Amino acid sequence: MSDATARPPVRRRRMSRAERERQMLDVAETVFTERGYKATSMDEIAERCGVSKPMLYEYFGSKDGLLLACMSRVKAELLDVTQKAMAGAGSPREVLRRGMHAYFGFIDSHSRSFAMVLSEPLAAPPETAETIEATRRQQSTLIAGVLAVFAPSAPRAAIDAHTEIIIGACERLALWRTGRPDVSVADAAQYMTDFCWHGLSPYLDD
Repeated sequence: MSDATARPPVRRRRMSRAERERQMLDVAETVFTERGYKATSMDEIAERCGVSKPMLYEYFGSKDGLLLACMSRVKAELLDVTQKAMAGAGSPREVLRRGMHAYFGFIDSHSRSFAMVLSEPLAAPPETAETIEATRRQQSTLIAGVLAVFAPSAPRAAIDAHTEIIIGACERLALWRTGRPDVSVADAAQYMTDFCWHGLSPYLDD
């Protein structure tokens, strides 16, 4: 009997549901960014995942549901990375810089999907806009809490206004960077930190 005949067949480990879902989301995000929402097909995503299309529908219900699941995962991961980055800082300005660096670094790793969703809002399901807005509110809550600590004497209206300005400026700067590979994550973080710090200077304690 030859070695090839005697060797037992290799059994592939079966993925857990969580692992399979993570794989599907990874592939779906890639296909959405390559094709755009309208041109993406569930057939292609299923083929790249190595699963049947019915299984894809079993997990997410529809193409809309799959896109929303991708967006919800991004929302959770963005909060996690920014919170962890800011927690390790030793000064208010460093909290800002670390938070901005984490934000732009995260957007970099999702830059094409980020640009795709913001550039074709009418193509995606209406719930996508709600998820994007929920992500903005999530980051707003985080930023407003930090600003209130930095500038305890600032009126609530000023904190809220600066929070909205920062959220809008971060999005525009992130979109601008998609066509400017010469502007690094560190550069973008420094630009936003300087912008925020100077804007808040009237309210900051000495």
